[in-house]
Amino acid sequence: MVTSGQSVPLPSHIHYELLLQLLEQQTMATVYQSPQLRRQTQELIITLRKALSQQRQIEETCKLSNVAVEYQWSTNQPLERFSAEM
Repeated sequence: MVTSGQSVPLPSHIHYELLLQLLEQQTMATVYQSPQLRRQTQELIITLRKALSQQRQIEETCKLSNVAVEYQWSTNQPLERFSAEM
């Protein structure tokens, strides 16, 4: 449960955008002649788009509940915060 004054850590949107750009521009260009790899890459792109959409739903729920969202840029960020609180 989120307590008062606590924010919800979520990945920064740039993480999704970078992965999508890599997959759409470079990976697809490399695997276009292989139907199986192309299909798997397309499925991965769809999955990432769904993940970003689901994250936006979480953000909207937080907004409606007056819960702050804290965008994370690395996996070290939360660990540093938790160790500083201990």
